[in-house]
Amino acid sequence: MDYAAAKAFILTQLQGSLPYDRTYHSYGHTLDVHRAAIDIARKEGVNGNDLMLLKTAALYHDAGFVRGDVHHETLSCDIVREALPGFGYSAEEVEKICSMIMATRVPQSPTDQLSGILCDADLDYLGREDFFTIGNHLFRELKEYGILTTERAWNEIQLKFLSEHTYFTETNRRDREPRKQQHLARVIEWLERNP
Repeated sequence: MDYAAAKAFILTQLQGSLPYDRTYHSYGHTLDVHRAAIDIARKEGVNGNDLMLLKTAALYHDAGFVRGDVHHETLSCDIVREALPGFGYSAEEVEKICSMIMATRVPQSPTDQLSGILCDADLDYLGREDFFTIGNHLFRELKEYGILTTERAWNEIQLKFLSEHTYFTETNRRDREPRKQQHLARVIEWLERNP
């Protein structure tokens, strides 16, 4: 497989084709998830071909947004199936990548270690210091697409999402869950102050 060429291809697609108002599901988000996936994989002992497949899945996991807003994971898999064989990925590798991507659909449903790592990388920010900055990018995107209009509605969604979210790897349960709980407490506090 030619991972470098597959990476260059999809990053060029994302840079050139993602709508400007995708302030969260963006080129930057893809690079962030890619970085987080590599970091988590290293801590979880993943390497070799599995690491290459995981890195590829991270790069392609939101590629479907270049084609549409609905069922973007399925659209991402369409792109994977069209593009990756041309970069030397086998049919089995393509389907493994698609399985990881489909696991990121909320509510997340990983069935193996690699999809669990990708799910945790996709929502790694929930337990990081930049949670509120990244969250504001998502709020702006949701407002732009008419899904939300008020900060209160946004924080109600945050409350539900953070309360129900689970990390799947030992790494993120250890490194991200405690701060995620602090963020949840701040969201609750905001809702109490802004009835």
